[in-house]
Order: sequence, then structure tokens, then C-alpha cells
Amino acid sequence: MTDLADFSRLVAREHGLCVVSTLRADAAIGSSVVNAGVLDHPVTGRPVVGLVARGGSRKLANLRARPQATIVVRAGWEWAAAEGPAGLAGPDDRLPGVDAEGLRLLLRAVFAAAGGTHDDLDAYDQVMAAERRTAVLIEPRRVYSNA
Repeated sequence: MTDLADFSRLVAREHGLCVVSTLRADAAIGSSVVNAGVLDHPVTGRPVVGLVARGGSRKLANLRARPQATIVVRAGWEWAAAEGPAGLAGPDDRLPGVDAEGLRLLLRAVFAAAGGTHDDLDAYDQVMAAERRTAVLIEPRRVYSNA
């Protein structure tokens, strides 16, 4: 199943708070808490789960080497998971079809999809650039939930 409806519904209830898991070089799983949301891929237009990773983070290094991820959202006793290949779009990870302006707008779109709001989006853009933030776009090959 590749429908993200349950995932999206739960994201809205939990302010985008999710756990993402990546594969480390030693084949162990690395997990971290992130804010994520559902949005359309900037090139394909297909729905993906997006999150923003800080440049230099371990999860980003894992995804560069092994571009697969599982992400889980929960609200109360309900949960949904999506897993699949993870594409990257950032200052160190060029995504064909996404230029610098497209990246700025994509980072904003991921933030908004995760329920984020900001009083000064210009300041937000500056922080994203200074921290070399990268959009992680997980293509849902498998989606499952208890809903």
C-alpha cells in the first residue's frame, strides 16, 4: 500500500513529530526524532514524506551512502509508517530540476508540511542556508499503519 492518508492525518495531530530510521555503515539501524510531513515531490509531483536534515548530520551521511529510510508517526495509540528510497536536495546534494531558489522554496514547503510556522521566513531561509540544511524526500514504497 502506498497511500499516505493515515500518515498525513497523524502528522497533523502531532505537529509533524516523527522518528526516522536509517542504515548505518555497520548495518545497525540509526533512529532520530525529526519533524516531517507529506508534500508533493518538487520534480515528479508524487507524494513523499519530507523532512529537513542539518548538513553534516549522521542521518544525512547514512542517507548519502544508503538512500533508504523508514519514518514513523504516532498520535495516541495510532501510528503509521512509510518506507522507501530517500532522495536528497540540498547545497551539497543537488537534485536535478531544483535550483537554489527551488531549494529555498522546498525547505519552506517541507517545514510547512510538518506543521511549521515562522514569523520571519527570511530569517528562516538564512538559518537553513547557514546550517547547510538538506531536504530528505522519502518515496513511499510501503506504507502501513494500525489505523
